[in-house]
Amino acid sequence: MRGGTHNGAVRSHAIIWLAGIMVVALAVSIAALPRLERTFMLQAGERSEATLRLAVQGLEGALRRYEPLPALIAERPVLRDLLRDPDNADLRTRINEELRRTADDVAASDVYLMDRSGLTLVASNHHKELSFVGRSFYYRPYFTEALAGGIGRYFALGTTSGERGYFFAAPVFEGQTVLGVVAVKFTVDAFEDAWRAGDTDIIVSDANDVIFMSNRADWHFRTLSPLSDRALDEITTNRQYPLDELHPLDLERTPIAGRISRVEIATDAGAQSFVTSATPIAETGWNVAILTPTAPARAQALATLAVLVLVILFAGLIAAVFIQRRARLVERLEAQRATQELLERRVAERTADLNTANSKLRGEIEERKATEQRLRATQAELVQAGKLAALGQMSAALSHEFNQPLAAVKTYADNAAAFLDRGRTEDARDNVGRISQMADRMAAISRHLRNFARRPQQKIGPVPLVAVIDDALGLMAARLKAARADVAFDRPADEIWVMGGHVRLQQVIVNLLGNALDAMDQSDDRRIALAIEEEEGRCRIMVRDHGPGLDADLHEKVFDPFFTTKSPGKGLGLGLSISYNIIRDFGGSLSARNHREGGAVFTVDLARTAAPDQAAHTPQTVAAE
Repeated sequence: MRGGTHNGAVRSHAIIWLAGIMVVALAVSIAALPRLERTFMLQAGERSEATLRLAVQGLEGALRRYEPLPALIAERPVLRDLLRDPDNADLRTRINEELRRTADDVAASDVYLMDRSGLTLVASNHHKELSFVGRSFYYRPYFTEALAGGIGRYFALGTTSGERGYFFAAPVFEGQTVLGVVAVKFTVDAFEDAWRAGDTDIIVSDANDVIFMSNRADWHFRTLSPLSDRALDEITTNRQYPLDELHPLDLERTPIAGRISRVEIATDAGAQSFVTSATPIAETGWNVAILTPTAPARAQALATLAVLVLVILFAGLIAAVFIQRRARLVERLEAQRATQELLERRVAERTADLNTANSKLRGEIEERKATEQRLRATQAELVQAGKLAALGQMSAALSHEFNQPLAAVKTYADNAAAFLDRGRTEDARDNVGRISQMADRMAAISRHLRNFARRPQQKIGPVPLVAVIDDALGLMAARLKAARADVAFDRPADEIWVMGGHVRLQQVIVNLLGNALDAMDQSDDRRIALAIEEEEGRCRIMVRDHGPGLDADLHEKVFDPFFTTKSPGKGLGLGLSISYNIIRDFGGSLSARNHREGGAVFTVDLARTAAPDQAAHTPQTVAAE
């Protein structure tokens, strides 16, 4: 009876313990779920900002491409001839066809000419059923701005075509007199089609909070806030949007961190939750926002929470088992006091248990060794992934750098043709010279990318240090420009030769410049100082940023693999470690310190060497490492 009563008490104690653990797990779940959701939503918002930057760059590129076109077209003498003689049918026919070809060449939706009253005389869509010819656009702000002698800009829904588009307009001058206005329109459907391919939603709103672009057609012309009477009067007067579709979007915004927020949007299918962040386009007054569904972040939070609860329950179960076993052991010890033989048997049983535990422990040790080997393999894969990601980021920036010279080449070529038609050969020669400069620029960018992408060899030899730094600066030019950072490089008059490999040394300089940019991400003073010092057969390259500097307790860890102070998603912590080992392979050293006036200084120390024989080492040989 006494043993049964004791066993029942033990079981009751274990049940109470398990119930307490379940209560604790429930309390942890209730407290931790909102924090986990917020953390994963913040990570999702930070990841989506890269897509947001690409969308903004695409819009800004289109605006820069089309903005100079009306002024260039307005310089054609034939347009002034038509404005002076608007009833000339042959001239109308000729200009209609010229404008159609121009619209096709520049990929514009419409190009058209209006007189001072706003009446369209000729248009690139003259052959279409919904032609602009004969229609008046006096009420459009872009017309009135151009008629006043300026450059007109405006986004609106076409009253004739029913297509949304952005309009640029420029005056047609005769001396100081404005005879008429040339307008160019490009549509935005291509941007929205590209946005639909992603997992996020993008909206573009104007200064009145009207959504005029989005990959979701049901959000077109919805408003993010109620329109004021002044805004409604302006939209009505300019016929900018259809008034019957200007309904507020039912949304509720909750800030998360910085410019990242959570919004709940009510739709016909029910409420939808998003993580959003926005970037303004200052020159147009637009606001571009990206919305990422929160469902994946919530699923991650629930999965993490489930793992945490399971761990707590498992730990509680182990504790309950331990308590129960301890109680039973006490019961056995009390019984063993009566006889030494029973005590020895119990000791033998416990010894057997310990042997079993030791066997399990040895198995766990072997399993941990196997896990460690898998971890090393995974780390190697992460290093390779980091390199590929850096090359992909660099390629995207260089692709953007190619688009600008190509657009400029097109504009200069059209301009040169116009100057030749007018007999202005010197102006045409100047434009051809500019085209040559743009071609040289694109060739230089291509050469830098080709050299950086080449697989480096392991051998080392004399390399031209100044040329390597110039190549690295060329590769980083796009990122430096995007970050609005300046590089002060006191370039030596003569070339300096050091021991190393061209491609790998170039990679080190690129890593140090990129690390300096990351360090100054939150700094207003974005200057990078790059200097070269020579002393007793050694050469030191010093890269200084104007960021917050290195923390004293983290100073010794900056070159450790996978160590990084960046936020999640901003880097693997491999750049400095890879650079450190590359310089060590060259027989040099890489060190870091804080500058006395602020910021961090990274110093590369390499051995100087004599210049190679020029006949034996051509530039192609040196560049190929």
